[in-house]
Formats: sequence, C-alpha cells, structure tokens
Amino acid sequence: MPERIGFVGVGRMGANMARRLKESGYPVVAVYDVRAETAQAVAQELGAEACPTLARVTELSDVIFTVVTDDAAMKKIFANSGDTLLKRSRGKLFVNCATLTPKVHVKVEAAAKAKGAEVLEACMASSITQARQGTLYLMCGGEEAVFNRAKPILEKLSASMRYVGPAGQAANVKALVNMVMNINTAGLAEGLALGQALGLDLAMLREVFSQTGANSRVLQTDGEDMQNREHSCFFSAAHAAKDSGIALKLGREQGLNLPLAAATKKQYDRMIQEGLGELDKSGIAVLTFKGRHPNKPAAG
Repeated sequence: MPERIGFVGVGRMGANMARRLKESGYPVVAVYDVRAETAQAVAQELGAEACPTLARVTELSDVIFTVVTDDAAMKKIFANSGDTLLKRSRGKLFVNCATLTPKVHVKVEAAAKAKGAEVLEACMASSITQARQGTLYLMCGGEEAVFNRAKPILEKLSASMRYVGPAGQAANVKALVNMVMNINTAGLAEGLALGQALGLDLAMLREVFSQTGANSRVLQTDGEDMQNREHSCFFSAAHAAKDSGIALKLGREQGLNLPLAAATKKQYDRMIQEGLGELDKSGIAVLTFKGRHPNKPAAG
C-alpha cells in the first residue's frame, strides 16, 4: 500500500502538492494549517482529516510534508515539548520544503533523529503551477538513504530533482537560487522602467532582451507581468525579502560583501513597509516605473 501522507501548511504550495499526490494514488490522510478554515477546506476536498494538533498529523501519517513560512514556524512545529510533530514520531519521514536558514534544517534533522524519525529537506525552485502539475524542481538534502526512501513520492511532485548533500546543503543552494533570482527581478524592473521612460516599446524591448545577454528566466516569468502591471501572487515580495535576508546572513558569516543582494533586499523591504508585500515579486516594478507609485499596481 502507498505510504499515508500528511501535510503541515496547506497554503498555495502545500495544497497543490497535496492535490497532486492524491491524484497520483497516495492517500493524503491528514492536513494541518495555522488557519483552521484553510485546513478544513483542503481536508474536505481531499477526504483527509483536518487535524486539531500537530501530533495528530504524525499519528495518522507515514510521511509528513511541511510547507511553512519561516524559521520561527519551523522551530514551533518541531519543538521538543508541547504540541509537536516529534511526538511518537519513530519511523516517520518528514519532508521539509520551506526556504529556511540552513542551520534550522540541521537542527530539525538532529531533533527528529533523536526521536527515531527521518528527515529530508526538499527545497523547491518552482511555483504554484508546477506544484499542481507535479513538475517542481527539487533540491534535496539529508542522508542519502533517506532521499532514496522519499524518491518515489518526490518523483510524483517533480519533473527533476537533485540530491545535494547533507542536511543544510540544499538550503544553501536554495538561498543562492533565490538571491540571484531576486537580483535579476529587481534588475529587470529597472531596465523596463528606464525603457518606458525613454519611450521604447516594451514588447520590443523584452524581445531584444530575450535574444541578448539581458535574457533570464525572470524575463520569461515576470517581464510581461511588469509591463502589464499584473502582480497576482505566485511568489510574494515578502518571501523575496525573507529569502534575500537568508542569503545575506550566509554571506556575512563567510565574510563576503554582497552589495547587489543587499540593495535588492532593501527594495523588497520597502515594498513590505509600503503595504505591497503580498504582491508577487514582479511588483517591485511599482517602485521603479514612472507614474506607478503610490498608485495601485493593478490599476491598468
């Protein structure tokens, strides 16, 4: 029989991953979210239990996916006391998908191993659509034997995956991916904003960018949205700020100066301060295009 699956965190990413696994034949038996109404809705859709406690998720499940927001949330769900996923967790497998400080992944692995459980970090470099389609790109860290145990399930969620190394290493890679992505996003916004100010046709400019050294994956995903002021959230500015902060902290620990990452984080921090943090990261264009700020970015 397929292993029973639980999810902690069923927002945009977690819910779509759960739907994908359900459609792939895995019994999704337990869901938990800090927003009880969200958990109830997803549980009803999937025929799962909306668990009142974290410990209940562990009780019902063989494999528990966690898709939480930040280090604090992760530390809370893997606490050593109180309501925690670690209660009676011997033999269980935790697959942790959030973008976190690498040290937190290492600490969670150690805490789980002390309880007889296994842990894999499966950092995602894709978005909501890919979660629903099962075409995520996954960077995995932990013990290789644990990766091999999780691999049949992860294959239903991903188009490609890579085992990076011990706990914390996948999180290091993910921090760098998002750091560079965020820098590219900020740079693209500035280039298109200047193009508009110069009276250039932005569709033409994006096509030229795509054929030159200005090309990037961000151009493909965000360029048209920036031009059209379409900032429906797939990856929020608030998450971009958080992830850039993780990379900057890693840089400081290594004695590196990362001025572009620092400048980009300041831009995303500014979005949060001005109430724009829940826009997609492409909404950074609001700060650079003439006439867009402080107007609503979706105003046409």
